[in-house]
Amino acid sequence: MTHTHQKLAAGGWVRLSFPEQMANIGSEVLRTINWRDKNKDYSAKAFDRALELLDLTLADQRNINRLRELARIREALADYFVFDNCYKSSDSLWEKYFLAFNYVARRTL
Repeated sequence: MTHTHQKLAAGGWVRLSFPEQMANIGSEVLRTINWRDKNKDYSAKAFDRALELLDLTLADQRNINRLRELARIREALADYFVFDNCYKSSDSLWEKYFLAFNYVARRTL
């Protein structure tokens, strides 16, 4: 499998704290939202990167106790951006969710 984030996939991702990991995922989710109406290709690529980072987070052994939450986030993101939005997510919900991680990640630097 070829990773877009090759350095992160090669071990750099596990050096980040959980809030930093989630903030990075959030950046890609926000790019997905911001490009959705402007450029569908850019939006799709950002979404693919978000899922890739989420998968790296799921694979990080330090997050073993967070697997349920992380898997649910992945499911809800796919539902919102690809499927029928059964969970009734919104742009503002995702922005608020990931903004909290951004805040914590910046406070711990």
